[in-house]
Amino acid sequence: MTRRRTAATALAAAGALGALGASKASVPSLHFTDATARSGIEVVLTSGRSPSTQILEVKGGGLALFDYDNDGDLDLFLPNGAYLDATTKGPGARLYENDGRMRFTDVTARTGIDFHGWGMGVAVGDVDGNGFDDLYVAAYGPDVLFLNDGNKRFTDATARAGLGDPRWSTAAAFGDIDGDGDLDLYVANYVEFDPAHPPPARTFFGVPVFGGPMGMTAVPDVLYENTGGGRFRDVSGSSGIAGARPSYGLGVVILDFDGDGKQDIFVGNDSMPSFLWVNQGGGRFKEQGLVAGLALNGDGEPQATMGIAVGDVNGDARPDVFTTNFANDTNTLRVSVPGQAAWEDRTRQYNLAAVSRPFLGWATTFCDFDHDGDEDLVVFNGHVYPTATPETMDSTFRQTPLLFERAGARFERVEAARAGAWLAETHVDRSAAFGDLDGDGDVDMVVGELNGPARVIENDGAGAHHLLVELADRRSGVGNRHGLGSRVVLRQGAATQTRWVFSGGSFQATSAADAHFGLPTADPVRLEVTWSDGARQAVEDVRVDRRVVVDRR
Repeated sequence: MTRRRTAATALAAAGALGALGASKASVPSLHFTDATARSGIEVVLTSGRSPSTQILEVKGGGLALFDYDNDGDLDLFLPNGAYLDATTKGPGARLYENDGRMRFTDVTARTGIDFHGWGMGVAVGDVDGNGFDDLYVAAYGPDVLFLNDGNKRFTDATARAGLGDPRWSTAAAFGDIDGDGDLDLYVANYVEFDPAHPPPARTFFGVPVFGGPMGMTAVPDVLYENTGGGRFRDVSGSSGIAGARPSYGLGVVILDFDGDGKQDIFVGNDSMPSFLWVNQGGGRFKEQGLVAGLALNGDGEPQATMGIAVGDVNGDARPDVFTTNFANDTNTLRVSVPGQAAWEDRTRQYNLAAVSRPFLGWATTFCDFDHDGDEDLVVFNGHVYPTATPETMDSTFRQTPLLFERAGARFERVEAARAGAWLAETHVDRSAAFGDLDGDGDVDMVVGELNGPARVIENDGAGAHHLLVELADRRSGVGNRHGLGSRVVLRQGAATQTRWVFSGGSFQATSAADAHFGLPTADPVRLEVTWSDGARQAVEDVRVDRRVVVDRR
C-alpha cells in the first residue's frame, strides 16, 4: 500500500515524521560498508563491450535515486546501455523498489518500463503535475520520457511530449526556468558519432588510443519549455541557448547561481569552456561562463569536465562549484567571490589539486557524511583508456575513489584504514547517486561501474546529529513539487549551513531531492527556504534527528 505524506503546514510537518534511527556508536564517524551483496541489487551495467574500442563505450550510464511510489523511501533506476553493433538492443533498464533496511526488489517488468537503448543520464521530476515523479533518459539515440501514473506504472510518453531527440545526449536536468511552477528541461548533447564510421585513432602519451572528442562535430544543447500536461516545446532559439558554440556537453545543474531569484544553468563541457547560462527573465539567457570565472580553470585553460558538485565551501550562502576532470589535470574548485556574481579557482588553497592528478574523475558530491557540521567530498574515478598504466600515462585504468574530510579551510584525504575497505578497491567507476537508503538519517551511495556492477555503499557513520529537509510545494498545478532549484539555510546558534535542492550534478545522475545537514548538537534549528522563484519562507524551532517536510505557504 502506498503511504503518502499529508503534513499540511511547515510547522506541523517539522515534527510529523518522527525521529530516525539510533546512532551506530560502535563504528568510526566516517565509515562505509559495501552492502551490495545483501541489497538485492544484482545488475552488471552495459556500455559496449570490454575493452572499450570507441568513445561511445567509455561514458558509462547514469542512475537515479527517487521515490517512485511515494511510500517515503528511495528507489533506484538504472537506464543501462547497449552495444556498438546493437545500439537499440541492450539488456534493458532496471527499476528497483526499496523494501526497507537496505533491501531492494527488481520491479522493472511490472512497472511497464521497457527501454533497451543506450541510456546515459537520468533526470527526475513531476513533469505533468500529477504528484508522482517521472523519468527522462538522455541517450545515444532517441531520448525517452516515462510518465509515472501513480499506480506503480510508467508509460512511454516521449512522442506526445514533443521529445525524443535522436542525437547523442549525455545529461539532463529539470528546473523551473520561467517561474510558472512547472518543470522545464535542459539536455546536454555531446558529438556526432556513427559506430560504423568512428573517428580516426590517435595517440595519447605516445600510446595508440581511440579518437575523440577533439576533432569531432559537437552537437548543440537543447532547452525545452514545459507547456503543461507533460508536453514540451523547444525554446533553444528564442532563449539564446542555440547561440552558443556547440560544445561537448557532459553535465548540467540548474539553480540560482547569482541570487536574483531566477534559475540559471551551469553546463560542464568536455575539453571546451563550460557554460553559465544566466537567466535574464522573459525566457532569455545570456552565456556568462568566462565573465563569471566558471568557464576555465585558474590557469585560463578549458578542462575535460565530467562531474559537478555544488556546496557552500566558504560559508557565504552562495553556491561554490567543484568539477571533476581528466587525468594529468586537476579537479577544480571554484569559490564564490564576496559581493560579486563571480567565482575564483581555489583548488590549491583547499588542498584538492595535486592529489587528483593521477585520477580521472567522474561522479562527485559534497555531503556531511560524518555529521560534524561541515561538508565532506567524494569523487569516483576510472580511466577511459584500457591501456593506461603508470608507465605509459602516469595513471591506471582501474582507480580507487577519493574521499575527503573537511578540516578547517582544507580538505584532507581519508584513507581506507579509517573509512572502510571500499575506499581501497579499484574500479572503473562512472556515475553515482546519493541519499538515505535505509532511513537512518545519514547519506548512502549507489555507484555505477563501466561494464561492471552497481554497488551499494552504506554509511555506517556515528556522527552526532542530523536533519533531512524535504521541500513540498502542493499548490494546484505545480509540477515542481520538490522545490528543485531552491536553497535551504539552517541556523543553529551562531552556526549557519547552506544546501541546494537541485536537478543534475554528480555525473549523469539524480540524487535524493532533499537537503541533508549534519549537526554538532541537538539544539533546535531555524530553517530559511528560498524557493526556486525567489519566494522566502522561515520555519522556527525545528527539532533535529529526523526528516522534516517544509510545505510552501
